[in-house]
Amino acid sequence: MKERFILGFPPECSDRPITYHLIKDYRFKVNILRAEITPGKEGRLLIEAEADSKDFERGMDFLRRERVLVYPLKRRLNIDLERCIHCGICTAVCISGALDMERRNWQITFNVAQCVGCELCIKACPLRLIQLNFLNNLNG
Repeated sequence: MKERFILGFPPECSDRPITYHLIKDYRFKVNILRAEITPGKEGRLLIEAEADSKDFERGMDFLRRERVLVYPLKRRLNIDLERCIHCGICTAVCISGALDMERRNWQITFNVAQCVGCELCIKACPLRLIQLNFLNNLNG
């Protein structure tokens, strides 16, 4: 089982080794995609995690016991194609390769499975035509 989600750490647990325990005790393979954690303050961690079904459920139970909020992610990159000039600047900054320029017709393409939600493309678009929306359901 492989999923992406945001972990929301309340201030009282932002300095605990939660991710370490997911890896060591519950055999999670974790890819940290984005992190905003400061000890003593709320924190957020965008991760991609993989584990077998049983370990995954045990790991989720551990997070709930630790009062870590789990927000499963579905992401949607929105490009206003009617106004897009397909300049390719967004593809130049896309570190994951999710955005690419189709060479046959010189049009922007997006591979949602590769997107890590870094938002560099949003900042790069000279016409501000790209939005990244994270749709989530709270599990916590």
